[in-house]
Amino acid sequence: MPPPSDIVKVAIEWPGAFPKLMEIDQKKPLSAIIKEVCEGWSLGNHENFALQNADSTNFYITEKNRNDIKNGSILRLTTSPSQTAAQLHERIQSSSMDAKLEALKDLANSSRDVTFAQEFINLDGISLLTQMVESGTERYQKLQKIMKPCFGDLLSFTLTAFVELMDHGIVSWDTFSVAFIKKIAGYVNKSAMDTAVLQRSLAILESMVLNSQDLYQKVAQEITIGQLIPHLQGTDQDIQTYTIAVINALFLKAPEDKRQEMAHILAQKQLRSIILSNVIRSPKPINDEMAHQLYVLQVLTFNLLEDRMMTKMDPQDQAQRDIIFELRRIAFDVECEPNNSGSIEKRKSMYTRDYKKLGFIVSHTHTHKHLGFIVSHTHTNIWDSLLTSFLLCSSDFTASENCHDFHPMFFTHDRSFEEFFCICIQLLNKTWKEMRATSEDFNKVMQVVRDQIMRALTQKPNSLDQLKSRLQNLSYTEILKIRQSERMNQEDFQSRPILELREKIQPEIMELIKQQRLNRLCDGTCFRKISSRRRQDKFWYCRLSPNHKVLHYGDLEESPQGEVSHDLLQEKLPVADIKAVVTGKDCPHMKEKGALKQNKEVLELAFSVLYESDEYLNFIAPDKHEYCVWTDGLNALLGKEMTSDFTKSDMDTLLSMEMKLRLLDLENIQIPEAPPPIPKEPSNYDFVYDCN
Repeated sequence: MPPPSDIVKVAIEWPGAFPKLMEIDQKKPLSAIIKEVCEGWSLGNHENFALQNADSTNFYITEKNRNDIKNGSILRLTTSPSQTAAQLHERIQSSSMDAKLEALKDLANSSRDVTFAQEFINLDGISLLTQMVESGTERYQKLQKIMKPCFGDLLSFTLTAFVELMDHGIVSWDTFSVAFIKKIAGYVNKSAMDTAVLQRSLAILESMVLNSQDLYQKVAQEITIGQLIPHLQGTDQDIQTYTIAVINALFLKAPEDKRQEMAHILAQKQLRSIILSNVIRSPKPINDEMAHQLYVLQVLTFNLLEDRMMTKMDPQDQAQRDIIFELRRIAFDVECEPNNSGSIEKRKSMYTRDYKKLGFIVSHTHTHKHLGFIVSHTHTNIWDSLLTSFLLCSSDFTASENCHDFHPMFFTHDRSFEEFFCICIQLLNKTWKEMRATSEDFNKVMQVVRDQIMRALTQKPNSLDQLKSRLQNLSYTEILKIRQSERMNQEDFQSRPILELREKIQPEIMELIKQQRLNRLCDGTCFRKISSRRRQDKFWYCRLSPNHKVLHYGDLEESPQGEVSHDLLQEKLPVADIKAVVTGKDCPHMKEKGALKQNKEVLELAFSVLYESDEYLNFIAPDKHEYCVWTDGLNALLGKEMTSDFTKSDMDTLLSMEMKLRLLDLENIQIPEAPPPIPKEPSNYDFVYDCN
């Protein structure tokens, strides 16, 4: 009979004693359970004890999280959160450097637990840590030269504990003094600072800026983007990530006028080049957090274009009117006409025609004697749709917390988005011509252009030139082919008749793959003998007999140039004697001690054939393809399923090809969901002729 759902079986540890196996009744109060555990070890004052998870987290068990305890969990009896907090509060004020260092290390680890954090904060622990940063560190400045590692660790653990405690959201960020902010900013501005201290300091500054507008003002007075740039030139990706996070935070919280100024700084070649060369093109792969911060930076930069996109032209602004005139001149290669050339009506008609071609909505008015018209919207249907589409293609106006979709090409040019926009305008013109479109086809053309851009951006081009090249290959004709192929795979292939046909064909394809695998085994393969005792290479060859009943194998002096005949292979293993095929760490030769066991690549290529009682034939395939061929072939000989990645890939490829061939004659023909009805039987069979 299974135990009640409220009963959880656990093991509980206590230092210096054997662990106890115990059943915990989740209906009982946690304090009663702790009392029972304490009494089992003859411990008094059970209110001073608590249970915590005996894993890497060491989180306390509370009434809120006790339901997370599972059968088989290992718990630890320890001092209560309040007791631990009081002890650490006292220990971190020790006059002994070693004792203080050990206490701060324990505090940094314990502060990850919200239960402990609440108790420590109740003792005004946050204020104590900030005081240690503001004034306590000065006390150790004299010791820094002779105890630099110790000083760095002290400060690092202090700031780590501070960050962990603040991350719980119990204390407001607005409570910190200017002196504390100056001290943290000072660690960031120093040219040579302990890596851990610098990382924690950058994290604190980011949180300050994001969580308090008042603190943003104070931090912005202490830190500039120019002072952060040197941290991007190092090789520590964590430092680079936190640095870009601080830049993003300053950018995000800056007022509008300040944000435009910061955007100008970010667009400058120096910062852009540093991010491109030291971060994006670094030999180290970009981790998810760095990718997210680059994505946020990209979004914040593009957000500044939103106002420009939504701003209509001011007809009274002569500078804007001059730009429009210049656009017409460049587009139609015309010189500015003198005021007396032709009638006003003629010039008005010519202007209207040209600006309509450029996509502007033109409204006429009699109040403008010289122009005879005004351009009422500089961003009309074409420009609005283009810019909106391109912004959405490359980024969203709101940065997602989990998105890592940044584009390296936007860091390769001082005016990357303007260059990107020009490339897309050229693409629009090219696609418009390929589609032979008219004004009525505008939405259709925009859908194709958007599709072209999205597909090109999906490949993450590293430069604008690479984007041009990929867009060049995505012509309108190519887009039609891709869409048709996707439609066949996604829509037509999901209908019931098609699915039934796939199921019917699959066994035939699997049999074809099986025969190919067995034929490859008959051809045979040369395997390398790997030994930890020998450095010189030795080879052996194995192949299946044509009747699929015997494995022939034997040693070779050197790697053969072609097939090895059965006569040269002295050893034989009847297929009927094979009991099983095992792979990877289950192979006998992978369980042996030594370097072979630690080699992951070898482990992934190893398989063994077990026969008789404890005999085995060990293989290490030359590559992944041969590994899949042999494991599939051996499993096929034993009547088992072939499960390798190559079998799945071959099945998908061959099945897709076979389906397309069989459906070739049905192109543009609607396949009914249900089969046609079977006609009724005839009233008689007089038409049947019996040859006998």
